[in-house]
Amino acid sequence: MDAGFSAHLRIGGVTFDGDDAALLRAIEDHRSLNAAAEALGRSYSRAHQRVTDLESAVGPLVERRRGGADGGGSELTDDARDLLARFARLQAALEGTARTEEVVLSGTVRERDGELATIETGAGMVRALLFEDATDVEVLFRADTITLHRPDTAPPAADTSARNRFRGTVTDVERGEAIAHVSVAVSEEVTLRVVVTLASVEHLELAAGSSVVATFKAAATRAVPR
Repeated sequence: MDAGFSAHLRIGGVTFDGDDAALLRAIEDHRSLNAAAEALGRSYSRAHQRVTDLESAVGPLVERRRGGADGGGSELTDDARDLLARFARLQAALEGTARTEEVVLSGTVRERDGELATIETGAGMVRALLFEDATDVEVLFRADTITLHRPDTAPPAADTSARNRFRGTVTDVERGEAIAHVSVAVSEEVTLRVVVTLASVEHLELAAGSSVVATFKAAATRAVPR
């Protein structure tokens, strides 16, 4: 099974989702609500009612012209194009989050301070948020929440909110167009996959064999019962 997500915007009492975005884009492409509904395999009456419902919450989205030299038709308002742009940005953000790798470590709770737990893992001690009553847990944090430092310039733990820190050695740097996935071995049994920009790769001179310090915040780390 794959985890999924559904992007949507809540506007007043109306939810704008992917189906609504597809309808507006089809109207833009076909210059006609009727043709847009037909292209999407929807009834005209339902498409018309959906546009009416959206406009009651957002304001005018479709300008309708009757007759004239060009035969009339429909086109999107500036507000509709702005709405589509907002939805596209939300989709991009969610897709980026969904595709970000998650690090999972097995561990044992050693101390509790309210919802904050200190957990012994195969990589070392980790502080994480834990809301359940459990001793054996899995610690989860996203690869893009980890920050890499040179050992000689890493800030002391007392001077940063990122109290979780591991010393490690870079084993691989997989470069993309704008970001890189850096593999960092922090123990014999644990290798972290860290997402950084290519600028950071160059600035930190990251390459196989480089020594680094990986830090991440307890507030961005979640523990769940195992």
